[in-house]
Amino acid sequence: MTTWVYLPLLLSALLPYASRLMAGRVAPSAAARTVAVAAAAAAGGYVCCLALLALTLFDDLPPLWRFDDRPELGLPKPVPGLVALIAALALLTGAVRLIREILLRRRVLRELREAGRPHAGLVVADWAEPFAVAVPGRPGHILVTSGMLRALSPAEQRVLFAHENAHLRCRHHRWVTAASWSAALNPLLAPMAGLVGRLVERWADEEAAAVVGDRRLVARAVAKASLAGHRRQVAPAMGMSGSGAVERVMAMQGPRQPSRWPALAGVTVLSLALLAATAAAAVEFAGVAGAWLGMLG
Repeated sequence: MTTWVYLPLLLSALLPYASRLMAGRVAPSAAARTVAVAAAAAAGGYVCCLALLALTLFDDLPPLWRFDDRPELGLPKPVPGLVALIAALALLTGAVRLIREILLRRRVLRELREAGRPHAGLVVADWAEPFAVAVPGRPGHILVTSGMLRALSPAEQRVLFAHENAHLRCRHHRWVTAASWSAALNPLLAPMAGLVGRLVERWADEEAAAVVGDRRLVARAVAKASLAGHRRQVAPAMGMSGSGAVERVMAMQGPRQPSRWPALAGVTVLSLALLAATAAAAVEFAGVAGAWLGMLG
């Protein structure tokens, strides 16, 4: 097996940089979708290539092991055994991280839903902690505390509800979850998961600005909500006091920036190249496996 099987690993390391360069040049909605899809593609290629590397351990198992020291047979050589073993361990570690991530998110959602039964899609919890999130589900609902409502003026509360409704309406939790699960499988993608989290907050800010018609009001509400209290672990629920508050406030103080669609090219090309390299590695592995298994016939 040649470099094809390693190329997706290299491209996975480049994708976060390309994503960060792209994010500020297109609308947050397009950027969040693009980064999440690219992360999922990279995670898929990463897992596939690790599996291919791990499967080359088959030549060390009976009955194939007896052909390992017979160069006269001309069998294609798989990767070194140590590389295959490292790949298998990385694959196992990623699976464990993914399971932990899924269990953590289920626990957080269960705790948020236990805060109260929603009425008209809203739960107001009598908690002093300033806190508000969009809790996904079927249907989803908004959870807001009395502490958060006291911290905001009536106009800022309109921004809050418009922001949280945007999270629910646009299914932001799906993009965040896709990126987070991808990062669990492939730790090289962790910056992309954080980027998607910030982008969906910017996306919801823009949706809220369209509802209330005042970008400076949105900026003020975001700043006050972010300063009102400490953040807690709420993913996959999302709130206006989420990540990137300074960047979001600055973005809302000016006009909405037009998208420069050519900026998507870098992330798109890298993602397609990663998938193509994964396909080439799979074809190459099939040839190697076929040659070795053919000796059994």
